[in-house]
Parts: sequence; structure tokens; C-alpha cells
Amino acid sequence: MINIYKKNTKELILASDLAGEFPLYLYISDDKKTLLYGDSIVELLDDERVIKPLKISDKGISFLLQSGVVPPPYTAYENIFIVGIGDTALIKIVDKKIEIEFSHEFPFMNENRLKKEEMTPDVDTILKLIADATIERIDPSKPTFLFHSAGKDSNTIALALAEAGYQDKVTLITHKSKGKADESEISKSIAKQLGFKHKILYEVDALEDKHKIAIDEYFTNTPFPCVDNVTLAYPLYATQIPELRGANIIDGMGNDSHMARDVSRREKFFIPVSKITSKLSFLKNYISSESVLLPLLKTPAEWCGPSGLSYYDSKEIFSKSINCFYYWDNVSKQRKNWNIYDFKNDMANPKSTEMFTRKVRNFANSINTNLVLPFTNEKVASYFAKMPEEYLFDRKLLKNKLILRDILKDKIGLDSDAIGKMVFSYDSRSIVLQNWQSITQEIFSCTLWDNEGIKKVVNRMKKSMNDKHRKGRVSASHIYRLYLIAGWHNKNRFTN
Repeated sequence: MINIYKKNTKELILASDLAGEFPLYLYISDDKKTLLYGDSIVELLDDERVIKPLKISDKGISFLLQSGVVPPPYTAYENIFIVGIGDTALIKIVDKKIEIEFSHEFPFMNENRLKKEEMTPDVDTILKLIADATIERIDPSKPTFLFHSAGKDSNTIALALAEAGYQDKVTLITHKSKGKADESEISKSIAKQLGFKHKILYEVDALEDKHKIAIDEYFTNTPFPCVDNVTLAYPLYATQIPELRGANIIDGMGNDSHMARDVSRREKFFIPVSKITSKLSFLKNYISSESVLLPLLKTPAEWCGPSGLSYYDSKEIFSKSINCFYYWDNVSKQRKNWNIYDFKNDMANPKSTEMFTRKVRNFANSINTNLVLPFTNEKVASYFAKMPEEYLFDRKLLKNKLILRDILKDKIGLDSDAIGKMVFSYDSRSIVLQNWQSITQEIFSCTLWDNEGIKKVVNRMKKSMNDKHRKGRVSASHIYRLYLIAGWHNKNRFTN
């Protein structure tokens, strides 16, 4: 956290660390006379000076519905803000009241990387940096678990810990997905090779009483709503491995911003084209969320992750909805002259930090665990941020994290190219179908929604849910999203 007080001007500058290991959370009172900030959201929200119940932000709910993520500094609450990667908050006193000016400057532009002749990455240095970043954050009095997969990130952490001699102190845990996406057997074999204990986490479709209790506990204690597809998997993990409560949990997320994201061929085509096609985005006011037209109306920024219900459905469900198009269109235009790699790297950050990483932060907060994110460590991020792009991504082959691929292939024989891209999948559609009554009961009892509008939209989507193609998947994902927001709003201790 950066905290600079300018005495002569009565100004305070606040910023988080380089890669957002510890985002900064701000609260400002309605009368603009009290400002609280810190890097623990739970401590901030539990402070007696924070007036509760917290007020829900119409803007925040609109973003969750239409985009799936609330872009910092905004949150789902009116008076709570997040200062994340590249963000700065300038605090001023004007007429005895506090004013906050937020600004953003992305810190990981590729033009700032060293040239190939200026730096040769050192494998031992990389592994030591990651091991040190992990070990220094582990509480040795607690059991430690690493979320592990067949991917490059978690395996690099596992390798670093193995070389540091931590095999007896860490257990690898792996989600067993359905079908071809399952990584658990690969993970199990790597754990055995490196000398770690290994446990498998299973998907739960039909929710029993113990699962519903765990989900309710999650909704009660989680600081922010999160609509990531995998959200419900996490509270159910605690029913399978009770030792997760109060433990150390290590996760490999958080490195895309400084290692540079790959850009798919689809994105290379649609991001430039969407500068033109997004001018037709007014059609979102008239079409349903399942329409095949909706993806074609995205702004360039929305091609980097944000997606969700149409504005038409958002208004039906939540009468106070704002049209999020204008925000994404504005941030796209601000970066109109950026190259596509820097553009995606910056514009994908809200989804990465406030959906992907946030779901793990929320889970850790809900069961009082110590979350360790080694790749967000400032020393680790600084090292990769200056690394020449030739060691990180190939623009022709559309491959990223090249240095990690090489390390893992050389050290443990893991060929990431042969395995291919394996995404952590979770069958949320099955959750919705098999628990329809309890899911819809939660949705319909939520006071956020317009009573007639929510029933109209959900019942319409129900008719297409059994479709095995795109329309069925999209309908189920939207109902699941409505459920996650409703469950949080109905039960959360900060809003009730």
C-alpha cells in the first residue's frame, strides 16, 4: 500500500501494491466527514464507524447483471471503493468535506519491458522468488493447501515449494471436473512425482442440507457478491475437507497482468471490428439476453471479458438499472490507440481481479482462511514485468507464459503444449436444473428485483434451459447469476 500525505496541500494519495496482492478498500461516510481505508475488507466492514446495513449501489448491481463484474473503484456498495492494480485515490479536503478523485494508469505496458539482450531469465531465481513469496505468507501453525491443476501457474508454485523442501507441509487439492476437462489424474501424478500429499474435490449437483448450510454461510460472510461460474464450488469444498477452515490456502491466480495475456484469433478480429459494430449497442435496449445478436454488440473492452444480460432484461429485472454500455464504450475510447496486447491486458483486469480472484478471496473471507497469492507478490511481479516478451508470449503461435512452459517441461516433464488449454470447469447448469425449487425461491424472494419482471424473465429462460446448445447454456448461466446475487443480498451480514 502506498500512503503519501502532502502536508502543505492537505492531500493524501492512496494506491495498492504493484500487482494487487493487497487491494486497498475505502469507506466514506454519507456526510463526507469520515474516511476509512485498509487492505482487509472484512476489518473495514466490521469497523463500528462503518454505518450498516450498507447501502446497495444501483450502478454495482447493474454491472453485475450486464457485465458480470463491477469495475474498480466501484463496488456493489454505495460508499465502499476498491483501489486495485494501477489505481490511485487522491483524497482532498474541500469546504471541510472529503473528496476522492480516482485515476488509473496501467503499470504493465509491454513497451516498458527490457530487450532480449538486456535480460536472460534465471530459473533458480524465478523458483526462489515464488517459493519465498509463498512461504513468507504461510502461517506455520495452520495446515496448508494448494489449489492445484494441470496448469502452468499452480505447477510452478508446487515445483518451487518442492525445491524448497515443503512437501510435508503442503497438501495439493484438485477439482475433479466432468468429462474431458478433468485435470485431477494429471494433478495426482504430479503430486506423487514431487512428493506432495494429494486430495480430490468433487462436484456436487444435488444439494443436500449440509451443502445448503455451507452455501448460506458463504452468502452470509462473503464481503462482495461474485457471479463467477465456479462460485458455488468453493463453499462446497469446505464440506469435503473441513480442514480448509482457518487454514492457509495457496492459489496460482494473479499473474496475467504482469506476464501478459494471450490474444486469441477471435479477439484479434472482433476487438477492432467492435469499434464499429458497438455503435449498434442501442439494440441491447430491445433484445433478450439469449439473443445471438448480443455478443456482436459488445464494445472493444467487453471483448476482454465483461458479459451478461442485455440492458432490456436488466431493466425488467432491476428497475434502477443503468446502461453499462456507456462505461465500457468510454474506457475503450480512452485506449483507442493502444496495441491490442496492452489493451486486453488492462481491460481484462476487472474480470480477472473482481471475478476470478475475488471468488477465492470471498471464500477465504467466509471461512477465515489465510489466502496466499504468490504471483501477486510485488517482487515476483516486478521480475516478470521487466522480462522481455520473447520469454513470455508468442504473437504468432498465440501462446503465453513461455518461460513457465519451459521450466515445467524441463523440471518435471509437464508438456503444457501437449496437454493444451484446460479450463477449470463447473457444471452450474446442472446445479440450476437439479435444484430448481430452492434456486428460484432464493431469486424470487430477493427484494432487489421487480416482482413481475424477475418472474417474466426467469420463466422465459426456463423454457430454453433444456436446449443443449448455446441458448440453453446462456439461459442457465443467467439464472445462476441471478441466484448468486440474490443469495448474497438476502443473507449477507453487511447488508442485513
